[in-house]
Amino acid sequence: MNDHMANELGWMLDEVLKVPEARHAILLSADGMLRAHSQGVARDEAERQAAALSGLQSISRSTAEFTGDHASPWQQTLVEFAGGYVFLVAAGAGAYLAVSATSQVDMEMVTYRMQKLVDRLGKELTSPPRRDAGATLPGGTTVRS
Repeated sequence: MNDHMANELGWMLDEVLKVPEARHAILLSADGMLRAHSQGVARDEAERQAAALSGLQSISRSTAEFTGDHASPWQQTLVEFAGGYVFLVAAGAGAYLAVSATSQVDMEMVTYRMQKLVDRLGKELTSPPRRDAGATLPGGTTVRS
């Protein structure tokens, strides 16, 4: 499968990168699989980051009791580096959105754009994958609905 076919939601991720100083965006599943990536990041790098960010989310989620509320659901992780930030947010059932940015980014604007994107992606992310809608009858005959 070529990258274009596997990255059909990538164009939506490019929207969040309209914030000045935002660099890359990836959409990943809870198990660390890359679902989509923005234009400026290579697929191999996006796959590597998806795996790492899945682990980061898992570690973040496991620290909920530190807030004093055991049942508090994880919503966002922010990692700060000398040269910038990585934002990681929940993006629907079993999906996460990550955005990297330089240290000069407007953090509030990035998180706002990310939430807007999550809202837009909601339908795409929660709709089940398309499956063959046919039923197989005894004898191997397939009936399509």
